[in-house]
Amino acid sequence: MGDKRHVRDTERVRGRRTQAERDAVTGEIGYALFSAAFVAAVAFGVVAGPALFLELSGGAVRTLVASGATLAAVLFVLRVATVLVRFRYEGGAAQPSQPGRTSPDS
Repeated sequence: MGDKRHVRDTERVRGRRTQAERDAVTGEIGYALFSAAFVAAVAFGVVAGPALFLELSGGAVRTLVASGATLAAVLFVLRVATVLVRFRYEGGAAQPSQPGRTSPDS
């Protein structure tokens, strides 16, 4: 049993991630992408939505759709970056190795 912990600690020192850390990163990336897509869709709908329901000229419709798409793209990138940077600075997957323990030495 002690050998497995030594291998895990050695892998961490060399820069390799444990399976739990890789799973946490994968989950966080998925959350970032889905939440960013939701924010972008809502923003696009708010800006370009009136083009569907109001009698507007062709130029106004094009302007609303282009503005909505631009805002959606910017918000998508910002949301993904914000979620992933926050995850990195909050420690990511750093959790005690055993549930209920408060420190790795416990």
